[in-house]
Amino acid sequence: MRTNLRDPLLIQAVIAAALSFAHLHDVADAAGQGGWKAWCYPVSVDLLFVMAWKQIREAVDGQSKGAAWTWFLLSMAASLGANIATSGVINLAHPSPLLRIAVAAWPVLAFFGGSLLVHSRKAPAKEPQTAAGEPAGETVEEEEPEPVKAPQTPNLVSYAEAALVVGVEDVTIRGAANGPRARLTKHLTPDGPRVDLDEVRKLYSLRPVGA
Repeated sequence: MRTNLRDPLLIQAVIAAALSFAHLHDVADAAGQGGWKAWCYPVSVDLLFVMAWKQIREAVDGQSKGAAWTWFLLSMAASLGANIATSGVINLAHPSPLLRIAVAAWPVLAFFGGSLLVHSRKAPAKEPQTAAGEPAGETVEEEEPEPVKAPQTPNLVSYAEAALVVGVEDVTIRGAANGPRARLTKHLTPDGPRVDLDEVRKLYSLRPVGA
């Protein structure tokens, strides 16, 4: 059975946050920021810590993380410094002027850092705008061109074959395909002159083949 490491890690985070929160309050109170003001300091430190960590995690490729790491380490140093200060290293009953200055300057410093983190975030890439008059997401269907009919291959036959089909003499077909008043188209082939059988049947008022 696997052990879920998130549960003890969550407990550790709660303990660290609670102790750090209390220590920051005690340091602020000892430095002259009493009452509700002392409670604002741990909130300010934790907010800056979370903002910096979130920007580090969400930074896109090519975006600098230097500013985020600077404010992350600074807020961590403030939290760690408060923990050390309350351990007896510093006499909180008589805090030094340097500690009072650091506590008094923290709100402005935290606001400045938070503002830089917010405005240094890279804006998301804009989606390409659709052309005016075209609804977004709607594709324009292109009309398919109508298929071009292939030219019909003539059904070529000899004069005798054409005459046999329509029931006339060979010379009749020959005369219709030759001369200045020819009514049939003569096709010259290696096997001799030929005429289109469908054209012949149409000339003699017969239905074309396949009709």
